[in-house]
Amino acid sequence: MEVIYFLVPMAVLIVVGIAAGLFWAVKSGQFDDLEGPAHQILMDDEVYPEEEPQKGDKEK
Repeated sequence: MEVIYFLVPMAVLIVVGIAAGLFWAVKSGQFDDLEGPAHQILMDDEVYPEEEPQKGDKEK
């Protein structure tokens, strides 16, 4: 029964820590754009440089 005197305050501290982390994340903008990063993965906007012909290659 004495362990409950330890577990209840520890549980309250954990809940307060999680709530503080959630409020910090919301305040700092972590949840502003939830879909953007998921769509960025699908978009391949890399521009590949065109290869220049080598000195010995003949152009047609």
